[in-house]
Amino acid sequence: MILRKQLRDRYLRQINQLEPLSELDLAASAIVFAPHQDDETLGCGGTIIRKREAEAEVKIVFMTDGSRSHDRFIPEAELIVVRQQEAVQAAQTLNVDAENVVFLGFRDGELSQSLTKAIAQVQELLLQNQPQQLFIPYIRETHPDHLATNQIVLAALTNYEPEVAVYEYPVWYWHHFPWTQSDRHSQLNYLKASIKAKLGWQLIQEFNYRVAIEPVKSQKQLALAQHQTQMKRLIDDPNWGILQDVSNGEWLKCFFQTQEIFRRTINTGAKL
Repeated sequence: MILRKQLRDRYLRQINQLEPLSELDLAASAIVFAPHQDDETLGCGGTIIRKREAEAEVKIVFMTDGSRSHDRFIPEAELIVVRQQEAVQAAQTLNVDAENVVFLGFRDGELSQSLTKAIAQVQELLLQNQPQQLFIPYIRETHPDHLATNQIVLAALTNYEPEVAVYEYPVWYWHHFPWTQSDRHSQLNYLKASIKAKLGWQLIQEFNYRVAIEPVKSQKQLALAQHQTQMKRLIDDPNWGILQDVSNGEWLKCFFQTQEIFRRTINTGAKL
């Protein structure tokens, strides 16, 4: 436990030394691609708020329909509608109007099976909106829909001529040592993780930009609360999973630190 705290403190100090997004960057137009309804708030909700305060045009695109998060309790068709309503309410809390929220509607958990169709739809969105920035899940995310979203957007950019900045945001990447600790970890895995962390770790090696969100954290929390299916047990059953359940709440706390962090790369345009 002492080692974990020391490492977290060390990395938080290093996070605070990453390059902050400039006022010009915050004012740039952007599309946020979210695998599921809640990832937009978790990964970059504070940044969306900061960008809207800077009068940036922001559009949020949800890749999947959210139909399987609680399909044991709610019919899929009904759950799709509920999660769309929650997503619109969350976006509005982030100061993004409903007209700037897009649902592509690919089946939850199966996005990788629709790559060709999804790439074509993302290309159309890029051509229609001509954004200066894109926000997508981090390339080393562990959830398949997150990885597929990253893959789809980057593939769409291969045929997109304008230069655009790509910001990769972590979500499930936080779900490992030293940010969370699972009882399933053996002592050997714990030791390996400790050594890996001491040697530098990808968090600091790959993430290169940050956005201070302390002034808007309460607004981000309010936006996340709009995703009620993910934040509350809507029926009296402990099997109704909520975000707070993940690693006994340690994972959720990672999204309310003082900074949101990103891996920024520049897509220099297709050679047409």
